[in-house]
Amino acid sequence: MEKETVIKVEHLAKSFGSFQAVKDVSFTVSRGDVFGFLGPNGAGKSTTIRCLLSLIKPNAGNIELFGKSYTNSRSEILSKIGSIIEKPDFYKYLSAQKNLEIFARISGASVSKSQIGEMLEFVGLAGRGGDKIGGFSHGMKQRLGIAQTLLHQPDLIILDEPTTGLDPQGIVEIRNLILRLKNEQNKTILLSSHQLSEIELIANRMVIINKGKSIVEGEVQDLLNAQELVVHLEVDVVEKAKQVISTHFSNAQFVGETATELEVAIEKSQVPNLNKALIENGVQVFALEPKRKLEDFFMKIVQS
Repeated sequence: MEKETVIKVEHLAKSFGSFQAVKDVSFTVSRGDVFGFLGPNGAGKSTTIRCLLSLIKPNAGNIELFGKSYTNSRSEILSKIGSIIEKPDFYKYLSAQKNLEIFARISGASVSKSQIGEMLEFVGLAGRGGDKIGGFSHGMKQRLGIAQTLLHQPDLIILDEPTTGLDPQGIVEIRNLILRLKNEQNKTILLSSHQLSEIELIANRMVIINKGKSIVEGEVQDLLNAQELVVHLEVDVVEKAKQVISTHFSNAQFVGETATELEVAIEKSQVPNLNKALIENGVQVFALEPKRKLEDFFMKIVQS
């Protein structure tokens, strides 16, 4: 059974004066996805998200949410979305409970004090509802921001770089909270990040964008393809190493070389045999570093 499409973006473009922040971005998010929106800083992620939330209007392209467009269904669409853009902002001199009560009234959501208490407990802030926001850590504010997105019970949650500036413990807490949103509350989540390692731990599908264009989209596990690696070798004689590899590993592919270095695409299970064959045939191996294809590809994008 085909999943319902929650977000459909086709050939999105957005300029600010002469600067083209988004040139050609397309992707699809299905119901139940934790969808990774991945790209280096300045790739156009935040601009795309602002277009998704109708905060700014694109110059070209098409956006559909829940099968509808903002042209005639803006209020209905926004009622189904919760979001954190950059960092959540609160009244620092008020308590967490009071802040959520105010935001609930602003959004028109009918939420009782006990329900707000349940939301605070869900995000790991049980017992802190009466404390003023001014004394909260950055991580606590991020989790309170997620509680804020839940006030009107949205179907879709959009998080723009939610772990930026957090310590390792804070990152783990947000990661676990996102997984609970999917597994316990059946939310669809769009998660923006510039870190591949973060996306691969939490997302089931992803798109990589760079310089305002979508580059590759698909299932995270398919894109990572953990069984196929690019092995970076540093050897004494590159030509001799190539001969040995060609003789013993018919499926290996050479993807790059210098005077002393060689990159070979090969199955993960063959890496120990590769090293053994080179040594047994008189090739000195000074370094052997396996890289996943997507990781190598993403690093080249970031550095370009």
